[in-house]
Amino acid sequence: MQYDIKPTSRVAVIGIGGLGHLALQFANAWGCEVTAFTSESKMEEAKEMGAHHSLNSRDDSEIEKAAGSFDLIISTVNVDMNWDIVIKTLRPKGKLHFVGLLEAPLEISAAPMIMAQNSLSGSPVGSPATLRKMLDFAARHNIQPVTETYKMSEINEAFERLESGNARYRVVLERD
Repeated sequence: MQYDIKPTSRVAVIGIGGLGHLALQFANAWGCEVTAFTSESKMEEAKEMGAHHSLNSRDDSEIEKAAGSFDLIISTVNVDMNWDIVIKTLRPKGKLHFVGLLEAPLEISAAPMIMAQNSLSGSPVGSPATLRKMLDFAARHNIQPVTETYKMSEINEAFERLESGNARYRVVLERD
């Protein structure tokens, strides 16, 4: 909503984890053509969650083939990527938006961004009014997180699952 994304827009989501799997669903429900940047092991799951296409996020040559494709890229990852190649996948005036906190400083070349009038942005959680709209939209379009549920007495197992990177896609604790 804040970036005037329309149902005719082409949106990519980098990282199909806790945030990314929801971003796929939202962009798809909004009517966008959606591409997931993810590992090979999650490509089919990404399509089941709303991606029309998927790219191997660890294969620069595959990403390069998508040059000039996206109006908006939402990055949910906390790991470094070849951001110059990612930026080249933006259309003119396209945006790369970060919701995942990178562990290292962002390194990019400005010239390609200047020539294509691309922009970088980031955001934390939205305002209460924006969150209300998001929840209403999610209810209307049956957007739901994929969760793994653990009892509070299994909290150590839940943390081990999170730390291993194998959680699909949100871990929820419930009372015993």
